[in-house]
Amino acid sequence: MKAEDILSSEDFKKCVDFHGHICPGLSIGYRASKTGLDWLKENRASDEEIVAIVETDACCADAVQVMTGCTFGKGNFIYKDHGKIVFTFLSRQSGNGVRIALKYGAFRPDDEHLRLIEKNVNGTATDEEQERFREIHFQKSCDILEKPLESLFTISSTNIQMPKKATIEPSKPCDRCGEPTMASKLRQVNGESVCRDCLD
Repeated sequence: MKAEDILSSEDFKKCVDFHGHICPGLSIGYRASKTGLDWLKENRASDEEIVAIVETDACCADAVQVMTGCTFGKGNFIYKDHGKIVFTFLSRQSGNGVRIALKYGAFRPDDEHLRLIEKNVNGTATDEEQERFREIHFQKSCDILEKPLESLFTISSTNIQMPKKATIEPSKPCDRCGEPTMASKLRQVNGESVCRDCLD
């Protein structure tokens, strides 16, 4: 599929609306999510039918939430702080799972792109440099949307244990700050029930 067709699709537009801009990371998350849903033969979750596990908090995670319907609030969007562009999608209905990992070198900014990313992040880019950055960023995003899947990802089935469904439990006040806290998240310290904030 051509990048222009994907860019004009309703699914991708929703990802952009949610994330705020088009970027290579969003394109990676979009491709991974589409691949995962196709592999599982599932549609976007309306509730907890699908579980998404992401190993990064980068831009791609936003596309995963939009495309799969998995969210923190429903408990079926799980973040593991591994610093890897890896996604695992699980179907509660079939019990099947797929792990999708970005291949090394599949997306590698060149020197100019890296320099402009740094200048944009630290606020020193000129108007011309910002425009050039947007051009490169957009082109890299389109490249990712058009790349063959096999050059982007390593895709493998997985049979990891299905996470439990989201639990709802009453809150109890922390004995130090008094703020209501999920009871299972409180820790017992010298006879006190203490929240994690107070422990830190």
